[in-house]
Amino acid sequence: MSPAGPPPPEKMMFQLSLRRRGISDQRVLRAMDSVPRDVFVESDDRDDAWRDTALGIACGQTISQPFVVAYMTERLELRDDHRVLEIGTGSGYQAAILSRLCREVVTIERFRVLADRARARLEQLDCDNVEVMLGDGFDIPAGAGQFDRIMVTAAMEQIPDALTARIEPDGLLIAPVGPHNGRQTLMLLRRTNAGLVRKELIDVRFVPALPGIAREL
Repeated sequence: MSPAGPPPPEKMMFQLSLRRRGISDQRVLRAMDSVPRDVFVESDDRDDAWRDTALGIACGQTISQPFVVAYMTERLELRDDHRVLEIGTGSGYQAAILSRLCREVVTIERFRVLADRARARLEQLDCDNVEVMLGDGFDIPAGAGQFDRIMVTAAMEQIPDALTARIEPDGLLIAPVGPHNGRQTLMLLRRTNAGLVRKELIDVRFVPALPGIAREL
């Protein structure tokens, strides 16, 4: 963990920036404040850890822009008793934020290197309610069960039925949907008695979600 001491000016601006951009859920803001983003970035990027920008990590992936992390989290309307599925663990930063806001997080990563590193970081931060799985986000294990909330943190050209089938009644799913090589739109899906209700949110840019478990690098 980061050494004790006064927060850097960049971290103080971090919260101000989120508020200025419209993040208002106090639980989400507290979670964003409590999780040290500098633990999740590459060592060469530590000085930029509190900037509102995406940063590169191993395996050609990224740690998302803090505003996007907060925005997606806020839209899920998380409660303490919720069970959450995340597709695309990456650095583990988003899972750490989710862990502060719900009962259980299951997060799936296709790169073994990223899964192992994320698991170690989450253990370091005592995120005991997070399970990191090496797996295929397009093929969720049958035993994983159903989820109150689902967050996809990589771009899908379309959301597969196999994933929406995992949403509990009145549950929510948020995902970037669109072409892999371009901008996507965040889609929010809610399961109702009448079926899935879709809402378009903001434009974003994510790395592509790909099927299968990645080969060892």
